[in-house]
Amino acid sequence: MKASVIVFPGSNCDRDAAVALEAASGLAPSMVWHGDSELPASDLIVLPGGFSYGDYLRSGAMAAHSPVMREVVARARGGTPVLGICNGFQVLTEAGLLPGVLMRNATLKFICRDVLLRVERNDTGFTRRYAQGEVVRFALANKDGGYFAEEATLDRLEGEGRIAFRYCDETGEISAAANPNGSRRNIAGLYNENGTVLGLMPHPERLADPALGGTDGAKMFLSLVETLH
Repeated sequence: MKASVIVFPGSNCDRDAAVALEAASGLAPSMVWHGDSELPASDLIVLPGGFSYGDYLRSGAMAAHSPVMREVVARARGGTPVLGICNGFQVLTEAGLLPGVLMRNATLKFICRDVLLRVERNDTGFTRRYAQGEVVRFALANKDGGYFAEEATLDRLEGEGRIAFRYCDETGEISAAANPNGSRRNIAGLYNENGTVLGLMPHPERLADPALGGTDGAKMFLSLVETLH
């Protein structure tokens, strides 16, 4: 699997993503600068976490209009899988590849801690190593992580099976108490119509090695390798 990681000014999880991808696939990904207008041939494109352009205007708003994103959008619409993590999720919504927006956390504070997620589907290239309904632990680190969309859009996403992960408790129950940032319907991750684009607020790459304190995130990268090898 040949992957490309997009690097924006202010990205701070690009190397983490690269390490996780290389551990899973055995191949180092291409690190593509935001100002480039071309992308190498890629089986997977990753938009990493961080604070692209210092989160000026809105988180991800400026990055969505950087030169490389024209090619990312074109590849995504052509079927190339794209994974946007944290700030990458924000960029995906700002670029129009996913609906809704990411708003300031309900606490109005930056959140940095592990969270529990329920896997809503395991029939996509991102989740085939998980069991449907499995509870996993990923790392959350954001200020603008509350997912918001109008009710009609949320109903459509539910009906189309496009919710990828939800914040939950240890038993998999979805509740307000398990929701760290006020995301509507506890949404932590979201697919596009074809299940080829995933926006995910918590970080799988930060819990993808025993040395990091957990390996639940590694299954996502191994799932992608199995799908795209």
